Amino acid sequence: MTNLFLIAEASGNNWLLMIGIFGAIVTGVYLLADSLLGSNTRTESRLDRLSGRVQAEDTGPKKTIADRLTDFNPKLSEALKPKSEKEINSQRQLLDEAGWRSDDAPKLMASMRLICAVVGFVIGGGVGLFSSGLSLWPVLYAVAFAALASYVPHFTLLLVARGRKQKLFLGLPDSLDLMVVCVEAGLGMDQALRRVADEMVDTHPVVAHEFQTCNQQLQYGSTREAVLTELGERNGVDDLKTLASVMIQVDKFGTSVGKALRIQSEAMRVRRRQIAEEKASKTAVQLIFPLVLFIFPGIFVVLVGPAAITMMDELLPMMSGGGL
Repeated sequence: MTNLFLIAEASGNNWLLMIGIFGAIVTGVYLLADSLLGSNTRTESRLDRLSGRVQAEDTGPKKTIADRLTDFNPKLSEALKPKSEKEINSQRQLLDEAGWRSDDAPKLMASMRLICAVVGFVIGGGVGLFSSGLSLWPVLYAVAFAALASYVPHFTLLLVARGRKQKLFLGLPDSLDLMVVCVEAGLGMDQALRRVADEMVDTHPVVAHEFQTCNQQLQYGSTREAVLTELGERNGVDDLKTLASVMIQVDKFGTSVGKALRIQSEAMRVRRRQIAEEKASKTAVQLIFPLVLFIFPGIFVVLVGPAAITMMDELLPMMSGGGL
């Protein structure tokens, strides 16, 4: 019994030792990165504090969440930001499609990737340490988890953008029908956009938000062509791009707005119907795998099981008799 207590105590001490070593490694890595990458920021903060800038900033507006996350370690969050012009434009387009259009969105995105990478590093290191002990595996686990976790905000943003584009696609035909009614009732294009934005807040809030943005841009003095072009580009929805081009052509050539919108609305409904029919036709093929994996085995047991039991009852006496 004494030996068992000694073994348990030794194993507990080993776990505490591994936890302490892992915590020391994590702290050392962070302090090293902070000393190498954040020295300029600390120097600037000290100079600002000596010159009285900090007191002046305290009387101004409060810092946003993006500023606080970036101040956690500005150099590390800066390292996770896109470097090339193509990557910057791609990230900005993705943020626009997801409806995240504030000026602090890229900064906050980089800070979220930094936090996810740190959390993934700690979790991966802990898993590797508890599963493999003091070896090279905890480091590999920590690096792998950190790399995977840093992409979690990007994939989340992709899902949000995809859902928002789907909502725009489904809500546009109803919005265009209401716009046709407004235009044929005598309202202008700007007044029709404002009316549709007010009426669609409850049923299609995403479409209403986009039309409200267009109204604000028109009130700020932007041209209708520029506003409609930006409406199609910032959302990444083909139907919105087509609608913007149609409305621009109608505004240039002076054709009937109601007729053009009605044709566009009917084309969108036809496309929705075609997509639904395409998904329905694919259902039979997609059901093959669930049928084979889950339903056919049960049917096979129900149909063949009684016959197999009967055959076994008939054959076993014959085989036992033949053996005798």
